[in-house]
Amino acid sequence: MGGVFFMGGGWWGGGVVGGIYPRSFKDSNNDGIGDLQGIIQKLDYLDKLGIDVIWLNPIYESPNDDNGYDISNYKKIMNDFGDMNDFNQLLEEAHKKNIKIIMDLVVNHTSDEHAWFIESRKDKNNAYRDYYIWKDGDDGNYPNNWQSYFNGPAWTYDETTNQYYLHLFSEKQPDLNWDNEQLRSEVYDMMRYWLDKGVDGFRMDVINMISKDPNIPDDPNISQNLEPNSASFIANGPNAHRYINEMNKEVLSKYDVMTVGEMVNVPIEEALKYTGSERNELQMIFQWEHMSLDYDPIRGKWNNQKVNLRDLKESLFKWQEKLQGIGWNSLYWNNHDNPRCVSRFGDDRPEYRKLSAKMLATTLHLLQGTPYIYQGEEIGMTNIHLNHIEQYEDIETLNAYKELVENKNSITNSQMMKYIHFASRDNARTPMQWDSTKNAGFTDSTPWFVVNENYKNINVEASLNDSDSIFYYYQALIQLRKQYEIIVYGSFKAIDRNNSKIFAFERTLNESKLYVVSNFTDEKINTNYRIEQNENKKLLIGNYGEPILKNTLRPYETKVYLIDNITSESVDNNGIQS
Repeated sequence: MGGVFFMGGGWWGGGVVGGIYPRSFKDSNNDGIGDLQGIIQKLDYLDKLGIDVIWLNPIYESPNDDNGYDISNYKKIMNDFGDMNDFNQLLEEAHKKNIKIIMDLVVNHTSDEHAWFIESRKDKNNAYRDYYIWKDGDDGNYPNNWQSYFNGPAWTYDETTNQYYLHLFSEKQPDLNWDNEQLRSEVYDMMRYWLDKGVDGFRMDVINMISKDPNIPDDPNISQNLEPNSASFIANGPNAHRYINEMNKEVLSKYDVMTVGEMVNVPIEEALKYTGSERNELQMIFQWEHMSLDYDPIRGKWNNQKVNLRDLKESLFKWQEKLQGIGWNSLYWNNHDNPRCVSRFGDDRPEYRKLSAKMLATTLHLLQGTPYIYQGEEIGMTNIHLNHIEQYEDIETLNAYKELVENKNSITNSQMMKYIHFASRDNARTPMQWDSTKNAGFTDSTPWFVVNENYKNINVEASLNDSDSIFYYYQALIQLRKQYEIIVYGSFKAIDRNNSKIFAFERTLNESKLYVVSNFTDEKINTNYRIEQNENKKLLIGNYGEPILKNTLRPYETKVYLIDNITSESVDNNGIQS
């Protein structure tokens, strides 16, 4: 029954992170694009919610081929968002409210308009040539069979030098060559620039992709038509740990910062190395396993199948159990790269949207790790259903449509649009819904992207005026996290593992136990959890209010019970207190 180590031993471990996609958050100057001053205007709102950290999606200068993840100048703010004075003001005002700011560090690749790449492509002897990965073709073909994350070959031919450059994402996002020591030194200098300004850490974009096998062997998964891209083959390359350890030694260890690495296709064995307390690499990672459980082997994310709850539980339970005592989890249901969680994992029908959103929030925030809330999640924003592909903006979505519908004719237009409605990244990038006025209060001008038509009912103003809103429920969860140490420090144990409808687990700290039970269905379910019979239980939070029904879970119901001062107990085979 004793306590557990606390890997999240810094300020970051007990905190809650709010993810902001600046382009869609709040427009302050009515040009239709969200900006830094817009974020400043809404700091009181974020403070009211209770978050401790803001994670900013990229705000650097960029031609915006991939909405800011194609950076042309790491030390300049994109004009759309303001300038460095605006950023300095945001940093100052956030810190006044004890809100930290972490930046998106995108160093697997740059924009092809970055000065380094412009120089690199001039000639083979240029001083910046080896900042990127250039290869000869193979008898008139691509250097190898690697496929990009955004469909098509991961190589683009450049006529100036008659070689190909590598890009695991858009052709306008050439991959950096981390084997070049000078390149790494430049990256570290850039990181110091932001940390010296007072930035509180980094979320590192696809950081486990930075090391590539210099022999560039063919990807057998592509050869056998087993996967749509080469991410799993390339991830966790030969020097990934060495370079991240070096980054820690040269930069991160010298500042009191939060570090989280986004990692695609990362096995737990590798995650333990990246986050292990003795490794001096990163504090936590964003792993994607639970985000890809509904992927198709060939089409990847492009389908509309709901995730099987047993698969979801097994994935999240595994990461809880395997990292426990060694590493630290990032907890999230959605972000700028994933559709809205209430539409994907919950139920966005009007009668169930609030209930399922609260249920999802409870399940996530009571797990062990650091929770992330993506803008609009706290008011239950949903996916958007647009009628025509021309209405979408995301390069991943547009490229997939072109490849699957137009080039291969493997999917009909109508079917692909259903998949896009379910899975497109644009679902997360619709403007923030502040109120019921024109354009949801996001802008008085034409917004850069379509506002979801349900904004008149789903918006911040309505949420703040409703004492039973999703917003206040998230606020309560955050307050509980600050009030009860067991939520942060407690050990984890799965309950009722094989149940296909209920997500249940317990947390333990010293002589206290916390039980979380969530119904992931729209059915009323009878239960026999003995916790319900315990006279010493205290209901910490639930999404139905009174009355609480014993041995019953109503549609999408969630309950959190606390038992203090446990002196003796017996536990059945499901780990449920008797």
